[in-house]
Amino acid sequence: MSGNIVARRYAGALFTVGTKAGDSALETYGKQLADLAGALAEAPEALRFFNNPVFSVAEKKAVLKQILEKLGVTGPVANFANLLADKSRLVNLPEIAADYKAKIDEAAGIVSGKLVTAVALSDARKVELKERLEKQTGKKLVLDYAADPDILGGVVLQIGDSVLDASLRAQLNILKETIKRGE
Repeated sequence: MSGNIVARRYAGALFTVGTKAGDSALETYGKQLADLAGALAEAPEALRFFNNPVFSVAEKKAVLKQILEKLGVTGPVANFANLLADKSRLVNLPEIAADYKAKIDEAAGIVSGKLVTAVALSDARKVELKERLEKQTGKKLVLDYAADPDILGGVVLQIGDSVLDASLRAQLNILKETIKRGE
């Protein structure tokens, strides 16, 4: 989740509303919120407009209404977006959408992570590692894979806020520091 407390609070509020409405509503809200955030991310001038204090809330809501209609966003998410316009928080929408998705994933027991290796892994090896990590964590993982030759060997695994650096580069740095201290 992002470090923005405002985004976390708004995402939490919409998540609470969605939870009371049921699982299908949670997913629908998440999709509509992601669509709206994606549209704003693709049009940085819209974010600048919503962040500009020269324009009134009514003008911002008129533009927002057009965007919502074009995307087919209705109901609670449209009301939520209008609330964000009233509070001058539309600029936080991408972070709110990311935090909302993280809340849905957390509720479903899904954890996102990133696995970095020195060389690209085969698909079979990726599946094997993912299954082993899921067994150890007891949660469903969604992993992004990357190759970084600078780590020399081993892996760097980031799951949530935790990072396991089992790379050869990290071990060599530890050895170097140990030698410097004379241990």
